[in-house]
Amino acid sequence: MRRKYTYPLLMMVAITIIYLVNQHLDQKQKEQHVATGAEIKSTALSFLLPEAAPATLVHHQYYSLSYNEAAEQASWVAYTLEKSQLQNSKSLSRPYFMVDNAVETGAADWRNYKNSGYDRGHLCPAGDRSFSTQAYNETFLTSNISPQLNAFNAGIWNRLEHQVRDWASRYNKITVITGGLTINGLGTIGTEKVVVPSAFYKIVLRKNDSGYSCLAFLIPHRESNAALQQFVVSVDEVENATGIDFFPQLEDSVEHKIEAEKPVDRWVF
Repeated sequence: MRRKYTYPLLMMVAITIIYLVNQHLDQKQKEQHVATGAEIKSTALSFLLPEAAPATLVHHQYYSLSYNEAAEQASWVAYTLEKSQLQNSKSLSRPYFMVDNAVETGAADWRNYKNSGYDRGHLCPAGDRSFSTQAYNETFLTSNISPQLNAFNAGIWNRLEHQVRDWASRYNKITVITGGLTINGLGTIGTEKVVVPSAFYKIVLRKNDSGYSCLAFLIPHRESNAALQQFVVSVDEVENATGIDFFPQLEDSVEHKIEAEKPVDRWVF
C-alpha cells in the first residue's frame, strides 16, 4: 500500500523541483536580457535620445526605446539610418513577433493584437533594418510595435516611412524618433490593455554645415490621402502633446531653435 502513495508523491516532488529550477533559470535569463538592454550600444545615438527614466530604457543593437508600462508600448523608439544601410538582404525571412525580454517590467505579448482589428505596427520599420538578419529580427520585438489601423499603417504611415528612407539616401545619415500619443488613446486591446494611440509622431533630424535641421510630423490615427507636408509640426508641438523632452543633451540655444522651427523648405519631398 505504501508504494501506491509513495510513487505519486515522489513524482509530484520531482515535478515541483523541475518547475522551480526552470523558474529560476528563466528569471536568470530575464535578468541577463535586462542587463544587456541597459548597456548603451551607440554613444552617438544616446546623445540625441529623448529624456526618459533609466528603468524604462532599452538599448538594442540597432535601436533604443523607452517603454511605457501603462500603455504597454514604447513612448519612443530612436535609431540612426544611414545611406549604406538602405539595402535588402535576399536571405531575410519574416520572423514571428517575440516578447522583448529586455524590458524590465515586461513587454506586452503579441497575442493582444490577435483579432483586435489593428495591425502590429512597427515603430522602427523592418524596411529600415533589412541590411542584416539581426537588425531585421530586432524590429519584430513587441516593444517595437503599436496598434495601428491597416488603412493608416499601409497608407500615410507607409508613405512617411518611404520618405524617411529617401531622406537617408539624400542626406547620408539621419536620426529618427517615433511613437504614438497614448495619453488620450482610442481605447485598449487585449488582456494587457495595450493603448491604441490617437495619433503618431515621427521626428527626423540631420546634421548639416550650419548645425542641425529637424522636421517633425504629427499624424492623426486614421486613413488619409493628404500630402505629408500637411502634418508637419514643430518639435515643441510634439513635446506638448506627449510630455517628452526631445534632444535634452543639445546645447539649449540649439535645442530651442530646432524645436521651434518647421523647416519644410530645407527638406526635399
